[in-house]
Amino acid sequence: MSAYRVSKYLLTGGSKWQTTTSNALRRYTTSGKETAREYLDKAAKPFEVFDRKAKRQQRDRAASRTVDSREVDYLRDEVAARVADRLLDIKRRYHTVVELGAGCGHLAKAVDDDMMDRLIMCEYSEHALNRDANHQYEVEVERRVMNEELPEFDDESLDAVVSSLSMHWVNDLPGMLIQVRKALVPDGVFIAAMFGGDSLFELRASLQLADSERSGGIAARVSPLTNTRDVGSLLNRAGLTLSTVDIDSIVVNYPSMLHLVSDINAMGEGNAVVQRLPYIRRDTLLAASAIYK
Repeated sequence: MSAYRVSKYLLTGGSKWQTTTSNALRRYTTSGKETAREYLDKAAKPFEVFDRKAKRQQRDRAASRTVDSREVDYLRDEVAARVADRLLDIKRRYHTVVELGAGCGHLAKAVDDDMMDRLIMCEYSEHALNRDANHQYEVEVERRVMNEELPEFDDESLDAVVSSLSMHWVNDLPGMLIQVRKALVPDGVFIAAMFGGDSLFELRASLQLADSERSGGIAARVSPLTNTRDVGSLLNRAGLTLSTVDIDSIVVNYPSMLHLVSDINAMGEGNAVVQRLPYIRRDTLLAASAIYK
């Protein structure tokens, strides 16, 4: 029996702002024909680790296979329930809560109208967002197709923003968190859970060893995850204060590595690194499976 361990960061932060603005970039000058605006636009563009279009296609494909998709909801449902518990820890009732990367409505199943008036579910994949469109929730929900990397809300318009198992696919985490902070009312709440740390460590190590043995190199088979030490600084950099970071481990047992990979694909959580290889050789896959055991 193989074990799939998930390390999950739970991030919380309030929006009692302590915002500092650096003027350093304003003092840069450029030479030649490149204008200052062009220089700043180029410098500010985040480095793209993940192929967002491919990730949306993976989620669309997974959600379109409704039966298989629902069978692997167990992990997202569990984490969403823990996020909902964190909302309950804060003794207040919310008017409007936004969920970024709502998936198929896992958090909506874990909350009720005693906690909030309305939940706005934002998801990049329209198929995932509408997979359970006929489900009756205990809270009023509104669905919006939206890229969680670029949340679009009015300043100081939201009581709380949450995200459950979606932020690990965001390229520009600092930029996203700044937009979240701007959208929160003073003393608003941000709570998020994301994969990180040693998640899928056994799978990653097995594939790296198999690749090294078969081809003499290592390919990016498993997407990189945020390091624990970086998470708190990201929250502070965005201007979110009173922040805390917790790490939970969830262990799921699988008969084999191939069963694990099958569930990962059914979740729409397959590799989406820009530099990923389009295939894996059969002998490499079998070798990795043997190492994983």
